[in-house]
Amino acid sequence: MTEDARVDDELLTIGAFAARARLSAKALRLYDRLGLLAPAHVDEGSGYRYYRAGQVERARLVALLRQLDMPLARIAEVVEADGAEGAALLAAYWADVESRLAGQRTLAEYLRGRLSGRSSEMYGKFVVETVDVPARVVITQSRHTLADELPAWIGASLGRLETAARECGGVTAAPYVVYHAEVSMESDGPAEACVPVADETAARAWAREHGRSWETGVRVEPAQRLAYTRITKAQVAHPQILAAFEAVEQWIAAEGLEQAGPCREVYFADWDAAGPEDEVCDIAFPVR
Repeated sequence: MTEDARVDDELLTIGAFAARARLSAKALRLYDRLGLLAPAHVDEGSGYRYYRAGQVERARLVALLRQLDMPLARIAEVVEADGAEGAALLAAYWADVESRLAGQRTLAEYLRGRLSGRSSEMYGKFVVETVDVPARVVITQSRHTLADELPAWIGASLGRLETAARECGGVTAAPYVVYHAEVSMESDGPAEACVPVADETAARAWAREHGRSWETGVRVEPAQRLAYTRITKAQVAHPQILAAFEAVEQWIAAEGLEQAGPCREVYFADWDAAGPEDEVCDIAFPVR
């Protein structure tokens, strides 16, 4: 056995190990309890914990990862991985953190504008108009979902419904998503993806076949008037989209109209082909 191997196998009391790892004994007990760093040996009689000198690097790594607010399960993955894989796991985690922080930064700026009384200035960026839409048959898929899952669900659900529309006479108008209750990180809707189709009989047959497994349905929406504002792909992101919804609500109240149904997002453009400044979506409310 080499000298380095003998040093790594050296058993240290928790106090001596804590000093070498530059951590407290309390932290080491916590790491043990969380399953992140177990002692190499626990004396059955005294209950004293002993660590090997070779565990110092892992102890320091766990401590540093906890400073990044990394969830315990992900810390365990990183410290169990080899160097390259661990680095890749850390990079993926930090990319998620930066994305979340960017969203929170934008939300803070939006809230700062509201709190400082600049709401009317923000709403003034949106042009609100009305449009009359005829009665139409729609095939639908509903789901309770939180805000972080919503974009992926919208894309997947509308994709499934547009494919299914081939069995129902084809798509007759732009697909849309109806929000029957708020969707946020605390509220899960539900949201309802809708695709207008041509053949009601075929649509009802399709819904009977897929209803249970896909949470799908079919209905005839009555003719209605929508108050709407058109937004770009960049504005669809949270929280910019909140200002669009609020701008339409404010316009409805100012015009003496009433909301006649749940709000919706109407997707009329090719999302994947659109650039950030291309118009892709109408934020709309039924009104009377």
